Formats: sequence, C-alpha cells, structure tokens
Amino acid sequence: QVQLVESGGGLVQAGGSLTLSCVVSGRTFSSAAMGWFRQAPGKEREFVAAISGGGTITYYTDSVKGRFAISRENAKNTVYLQMNSLKAEDTAVYYCAVSISAASLKTHRVNDWGQGTQVTVSS
Repeated sequence: QVQLVESGGGLVQAGGSLTLSCVVSGRTFSSAAMGWFRQAPGKEREFVAAISGGGTITYYTDSVKGRFAISRENAKNTVYLQMNSLKAEDTAVYYCAVSISAASLKTHRVNDWGQGTQVTVSS
C-alpha cells in the first residue's frame, strides 16, 4: 500500500510563502501522478494542483494560478507545493494525493491520500 506523508504546514502571514512537501513510499510500478488538495472547515475538499509522473504536465485550480507551483523530485519520491502570496482564504488542511494521471486528479480520482498538513494564513 502506498503511504504519503505531508510536511511543511504552519502559520504564515498574508502575503507570505510556504512550501509543502509530500514523501511517497510503498509499492509502485512507475512514477505516479501526484497532486494537492485542500479542505477548509465546513467546506468540501477541493483540487489545488497536480503534476504528471514525469513532471512535464501541471494543472492548477484557478484560485491559485500564478501563486502556487507544484514540482517533484522523483529520485527523492517527493512532491512539493510552493505557495506564494498567501491569502486568508488559502487556510485549510492540505492533502497530498496519488493517482494514475494528473488529469485524473483534477476530477478527484485519487488512489491514496496523505494525512494532511495544516496551513493557516493570518490576516
């Protein structure tokens, strides 16, 4: 079974930056697509960003385009989410996810989830 462990969350002032990391381990046949989701209190979990197995294709939800960047280092089995110009509305628990393709992640077709890491943006 695949394990995903997020880290890097915390408290940051509006306008600041954070970088989240997700380390994936377990049985895989090839480099899988990875993504990030977030869930704020009382709201549905939403797609944030996805990256293909080779790192050449990325997708972002409109609200984070130009501010967030997803990347990966396959040799380290790690995916990152660099978050810049953070806003209070970015406050949420951020979850790492793995799927068969980046496009699948956009439609919440997720094979495994991480445990989540809290990001709180103060205003």
